[in-house]
Amino acid sequence: MFVHTHPYEPFLFKEATKLIVGTLPPPRFTTGELKPEDVDFCYGSKNGQLWPILDRIFNLNLVYETTAFATRQRTEFLLSHKIGVCDIVESAMRDKIDASDLGMKDAKLRNIIAYLKDFNNIDTILFMGGNSKNGPEYFFRRHLKEHDLTLKVVSNIVPRIHQFELPFNTTPGLDNGNIRTIRTVSLTAPSGAANRAVGSMDLYKKMKNENPNFTTVDFRVMQYRPFFQS
Repeated sequence: MFVHTHPYEPFLFKEATKLIVGTLPPPRFTTGELKPEDVDFCYGSKNGQLWPILDRIFNLNLVYETTAFATRQRTEFLLSHKIGVCDIVESAMRDKIDASDLGMKDAKLRNIIAYLKDFNNIDTILFMGGNSKNGPEYFFRRHLKEHDLTLKVVSNIVPRIHQFELPFNTTPGLDNGNIRTIRTVSLTAPSGAANRAVGSMDLYKKMKNENPNFTTVDFRVMQYRPFFQS
């Protein structure tokens, strides 16, 4: 049984207004056996699509290599655009050593609600995947129940948008009674495993028919852009 632990602490800072939430990076990030084109940072897998998507949206000219420079490019982008990262899974057990969400067992979750209370400027959570079993929204819903909170539907069209209310907590140990609304957006996962789901979407099929060169990455760039740029 492989103990798959998250190798990175949450990337959080007081100015952050958006929060990227996924599950776990591939197991090789836990064991430290990175590939040359991996970046030693959140979503740094050479096979992952989040950074290539953001690269295209913001014209970042990112490098894809296991260097301090590559890591610094990404942290500087997140800081300048006020985007934090806090994947919801701290650790999970696996019978098979792979990166599939479905393969996770006995997942231990991070206390994202506590982080949200500590970082009061966050008003949007960007899930890197939806409510399928062991996806980030799936685990977050479970986490909310532990705090007697629930998501309310804002838009049921992919990418689905929800919101929930959370008291501000400006003084340690004291709830001042003010409520803030936090929006969640369940983006199509930036992984090759989600390409089949993209391919089944009517909008993707329509755009593919109109332009045979249109790809699943193009579709994600289109989907992600308004939520990262807003």
